[in-house]
Amino acid sequence: MVASVSDAAPNDFTRDLARWSEALAAIARTGLGFTQSLYERERFEEVLHVAADIKAAAAEALEVRRESDHFIQEWMDNVGEGIPGYVTPKVAIGAVVGNAAGEILLVQRGDSGLWLYPTGWADSGYSPSEVVVKEVLEETGIECEPVQLLSVIDGQRMGFTRFAMYLLLFHCQAKGGSLVPHPLETADVGWFGRDQLPAATVGAEWWGPMAFAAIDGEQFAATFEPPRSPVWRGRHE
Repeated sequence: MVASVSDAAPNDFTRDLARWSEALAAIARTGLGFTQSLYERERFEEVLHVAADIKAAAAEALEVRRESDHFIQEWMDNVGEGIPGYVTPKVAIGAVVGNAAGEILLVQRGDSGLWLYPTGWADSGYSPSEVVVKEVLEETGIECEPVQLLSVIDGQRMGFTRFAMYLLLFHCQAKGGSLVPHPLETADVGWFGRDQLPAATVGAEWWGPMAFAAIDGEQFAATFEPPRSPVWRGRHE
């Protein structure tokens, strides 16, 4: 059943609005990247206007003051041609790094002051496991070895991003190095026990149990969110 204002909490409905607008914009931008028809271009551009109106409404609910024209221009600036124009989610890589003491490696973000496991965007030319090693070393000074893929996460569905993004979360073991925060991205780094996480740690209620179980040696089949019904419009119950 399609979610409505009456049967969804305001935050849930706002998240749905943002997701629907991004999905419509992706369809329209992909169409603009492939079509040679002027008629189809006009239709896809009109879909972008509708998507921008939806996103502006969601932004208003989130107290983000941006006009729909801004979203249209932002999307149009990123229309490619052919395959490069096929719009897909961005990919981020996260690293649950454990040490011999059973502690987890956390970084304090320089921009927000929040604590989280090391994360970074997937860079072209690197495999996901290579991005893990690179990001952990750059952000913390710690050398690590990927052990297992823990989870594939839809960041927009989880509510921690307003655009389409998948997070691949790896479990890694520390192999060397010393704690050195990145001078631009990281305010602080440290090792923490399961009962000693900083007060400003983000999302530990959902990733904490899985992370420390992996650090303790438990093997996982990678998790993922089950499909909603219907997939595009509905909310998973």
